[in-house]
Amino acid sequence: MLRLAIQKSGRLSEDSLKLIRECGISFITSSLKLKTESTNFPLEILYLRDDDIPGYVADGVADIGIVGENVLVEEGKQALTVEKLGFSKCRLSLAVPKSDNYKSIHDLNGKNIATSYPNLLQAYLHEQGVQAHIHTISGSVEIAPSIGLAEAICDIVSSGSTLISNGLKEVERVFKSEAVLIANDSLDEEKRRVLDKLLFRIHAVQRAQKAKYIVLNAPHESLQEIKDLLPGIKSPTILPLAEEGWSSLHSVVNEDDFWEIIEKIKDAGAQGILVIPIEKMIV
Repeated sequence: MLRLAIQKSGRLSEDSLKLIRECGISFITSSLKLKTESTNFPLEILYLRDDDIPGYVADGVADIGIVGENVLVEEGKQALTVEKLGFSKCRLSLAVPKSDNYKSIHDLNGKNIATSYPNLLQAYLHEQGVQAHIHTISGSVEIAPSIGLAEAICDIVSSGSTLISNGLKEVERVFKSEAVLIANDSLDEEKRRVLDKLLFRIHAVQRAQKAKYIVLNAPHESLQEIKDLLPGIKSPTILPLAEEGWSSLHSVVNEDDFWEIIEKIKDAGAQGILVIPIEKMIV
């Protein structure tokens, strides 16, 4: 049985549970339970404070965990990282009151900065050659300037709406973060096998999220040109249509290139283009 630690509540928790379900792993959740066991996979889920997850995994209380990269680096546990997961993306940023005439990071020399991430902030300030007074607080960082505790804050930002509602503006990006899968470096052989199976499923889900399955009709005189634009996993699948002189092409397109490729194949003569989401993709 592999023990997975995830954040007990919040966006990261929701995204983590969504990924596990997309991997075909079933479990029952309850706000009253601090752990649950899968009914169809050798996995037990522990619901913990995100700040505690790196330490629990390092100490072997949990075998693996999903945590924000910012928390992992702040706790000095980067060596535990197994995989970047691509969701719950955010940034650690410096912010000051909107009314401040902020020009550069050096405006913060000698100032007070409130944060829940003193290590990441100190490393950034040192890199920038800035000396400031760091006040470590555990929550409600955005209120610090309005109550006179600090002239600036350093906190996690997603959309920026929380900063705006507290009369602040983002001025520097300190660290980019996303969810990462971490693991204890002393897993036994059996737990390593289960982790490999879980990673296999995660990779299949990740590939599917980055790709689109497309089906189109094309005249034979345009087949080669369109085929060259649609590499697919190996090459496009081509099937003859009932109407003579036409074929159907099936392919997989990377989402980043999707619209550019669609425009090109349409210009080349493709018709009836269907775009279908992919649930899993195994290569």
